[in-house]
Amino acid sequence: MTLVTAWCPALPTVTPDPAGPAGPADPGGNGGSPGADLVLPVALLVAAGAVAAYTYTKRRRRTATRTTPHGRPGHLPPAPPAVEELDARAQRVLVDTDEAVRTSEEELRFAVARSGEEAARPFTEAVAYARGELAAAFRLRQQLDDAVPEDEAARRRMLEEIAARCGDAGRRLDAEAGAFDRLRALERTAPQALAAAESATREVSGRADLADAALVAMCERYTPAAAVPVADGAEPARDRLLFAAANLERARRAVDEGDGAAAAVHVRAAEGALDQAARLVDAVDRRAGELAEAAGRLPVALADTEADLADGRGLLKGAAEGVPAADLRGRAARAESVVADVRRASAAGRYDPIDALRRVGEAGAALDEVLTAAREGERGTRRTRALVDGALLTAASSVGAAADRIATHRGAVGARARTRLAEADRLLEHARSLAAGAAGGPGGGTGDARDVRNALAGARRADVLARQARSLAEQDVAGYGDPTGPGGAVLGGAVLGGILLGGLPGRGHRRGEGHEDGHGEGAGDGGGPGRFGGGGTRGRLSGGDRFRPGPPWDVPPDGRRDVP
Repeated sequence: MTLVTAWCPALPTVTPDPAGPAGPADPGGNGGSPGADLVLPVALLVAAGAVAAYTYTKRRRRTATRTTPHGRPGHLPPAPPAVEELDARAQRVLVDTDEAVRTSEEELRFAVARSGEEAARPFTEAVAYARGELAAAFRLRQQLDDAVPEDEAARRRMLEEIAARCGDAGRRLDAEAGAFDRLRALERTAPQALAAAESATREVSGRADLADAALVAMCERYTPAAAVPVADGAEPARDRLLFAAANLERARRAVDEGDGAAAAVHVRAAEGALDQAARLVDAVDRRAGELAEAAGRLPVALADTEADLADGRGLLKGAAEGVPAADLRGRAARAESVVADVRRASAAGRYDPIDALRRVGEAGAALDEVLTAAREGERGTRRTRALVDGALLTAASSVGAAADRIATHRGAVGARARTRLAEADRLLEHARSLAAGAAGGPGGGTGDARDVRNALAGARRADVLARQARSLAEQDVAGYGDPTGPGGAVLGGAVLGGILLGGLPGRGHRRGEGHEDGHGEGAGDGGGPGRFGGGGTRGRLSGGDRFRPGPPWDVPPDGRRDVP
C-alpha cells in the first residue's frame, strides 16, 4: 500500500474484519459496510494508474536524453538519403571500384610474370571475385539507365545494391593487399623489377616504331574515319614510354642510394605506363587486322545480300502468303541503296571496311527477318549464321576501341561510359557463346535457329552500346580540360591515363562524379601510382613531391621524343 498511499494520501485506512468475510446479509443491520466493499477495487485502479504514470515519465526522460549518431540529444535519426544522392554516390563508387579492379589486374600480371601462377593464385581469385561483383553492379546500373523506368523504391534498392556489391569487391581486394605486398616485396626486389621494366620498355618502344608504320599504311589505304579509334595511338604511347623511362631512371638512382621505398614508387609508376603504352601499340595492330578481315568479308556479305534481294523480288512476284509485301518492299529498297553505296565506295579505292560491313549487315539482317518465314529452316539458319559472323566482327571492333579509349584515359572517364562498355562486353561474350553452341550443334534445329537469332541480336546491341561508350568517353575527356597541364604532355598523360592517383594543381576532374570535395582521389597532390587493392589500400604508395611538374616530365628542348 505504500505506492497507493503515496499517490492518494487522502484515502481512508480500512482495517479488515478479524472475523473474516461477511456472511449472508444480517437483517438486523450488523453486516459489512457497502463502502468497505469498494476499497480494494479502488486501490487496484489507483495502483495501475500510478504504474502507468511512472512508465510514461520514465519514457519521456529517456527520449529527452537519447543521443543520435550526430551526438545531439533530442534529435531523431537522420532521414535516409534522397534517391538523387544515392545515384551520385553509386556513380562514384562504380568508378572507384572499376579503377581498383583495373589497377589490381595490371599489377597482378607483373606478379604472375615474376612469381608464377601458383604463387599468385589467391590474388587471381580475389580479382576474379571483385570483377564478378563489379560486373553485377554495372548490370544494375545499365538497367537503371535503360528506357524502362523503375519506381522510387526499386531504384533505391538497386542503387543500394550497387554500393553493396562494390563495397564487397573492394574489401576482398583490400584483404589481400598485405599478402600481395609480401609476394612482390617491391621495395626489396626493386632491382629485379627495374631490370624487367627496362627490358619491357625497349621491347614496347620497338613495337611502337612498327605501329607508326602500320598507322601510315592504314591512312593511305582507308579513309580517315577507318583509323579514327587509333589515329593518335602512337603519340600517347610514346608519352607513356617517356614517362616510364624517366621513372626508371629515378628508380635506378634510388636503388644505387639504397632507398627501396623510393625505388618501389618509381618502378610501379613505370609499370603502369608500360602497360598502357603496350595497349596503345596493340590497338593499332588490332585495328589493322580488323580492317583487313572486314575488307575480306565484305564481298561475300554483298553477294549474300544481293541473293536476299533476289529472293525478295521472287516472293513479291508470287505474292507468297504470310509475307508482308509493303514491309518487304521497304526493307528491300533500303538494302539495295546500301549495297549500291558500298560498292561505289569500295570501287573508289579508300573506304572504311568495318563501317561498310556493318551497314551491309544491318540491311541484310532487316531483310532476313522478313524472308525467314518463307525460307526452309536450314537455309534460313545458314543465312542468319553468316550475318552473325559479320556482326561479331564489327561488335568486337567497337568494344575493343571503346575499351582502349577508356583504359588509357580513365583518369577522366566517368560511370556512364564504363557502364555501357561493361554491358557491351557482356553481350558480346554471350553472343559468341550462343554462336559457338549453335555452330557445334546438328544444325537446323529449333534451338539452334533461336540461338543464332539471339546471337545476332546480341552482337548488334553490343556494337551499339560500345560505340555509345566510346562517344561518352570522348565527352568526358573533352570536359576534363587540357591534358598537358603544367607538367607537360608526359606527366599530364600519366594523370589522364590514371597511372598516377589524383591530379595536378588546377587540373580538371570527372564532372559530377568526383569525391565530396569536388575532386578525384588525391586531386592536386600529384599522388603516387596505384597498387593492388581496393579503395582502402590502393593508394598506399605515396607520391609526395616525386611527380611535381617540371623536369624530367617536359619534352626535351630539341623536341625529340625518343625513348632511351
